[in-house]
Amino acid sequence: MAKAKKPIATRFKIQAPGGQATPAPPIGPALGQHGVNPGQFIQQFNAATAHLNGKVVGCVITVYNDRSFDFEVKSPPAAVLLKERASIDKGSGVPNKEKVGKVTLDDLRAIAEEKEKELTGLSEEARMRIIAGTARSMGITVEGWDK
Repeated sequence: MAKAKKPIATRFKIQAPGGQATPAPPIGPALGQHGVNPGQFIQQFNAATAHLNGKVVGCVITVYNDRSFDFEVKSPPAAVLLKERASIDKGSGVPNKEKVGKVTLDDLRAIAEEKEKELTGLSEEARMRIIAGTARSMGITVEGWDK
C-alpha cells in the first residue's frame, strides 16, 4: 500500500554556502518565518553539502503542516561556476564594454554537464548556449565561441 503524503504548508528557496551555513541572517529568519527549526535545518544542510566547502548552492525547502521539512540541494548557480572557472571575484559592471575574464569551450561544457538536470536545454549545445549567455552578461569572454 502506498505511503500517504503529508499536506504541504509551503515551499521556498534559499541560497547558502555549502557546508558552512549558519542560522544568522538571512538564512535563520527565512527559515523561522516558515516554521522551520533553523538549528535542525542548518545541521542537516551542512552535513549534506560538506563536500562543496563554501561554494554557494541553491536549496528548495518543503515545509509540511506538522512543521517537518524536506530539502533538495541544487547545483551552484551558473554565475558562481563561471566566476570560479574564470578566476575572477565578480562580473563586469559594463559587460558590453569591459571584459573581466575568459573561459574555454571545455569550461562551458563542464558547467553545462554539472547543471544538466536544472537547465531547460534539450541538447548539450543548447545548455552550453544558456551558460554562454550568462557569461556574456557577466563580461566573460568565451574563447572559440563564434555563435
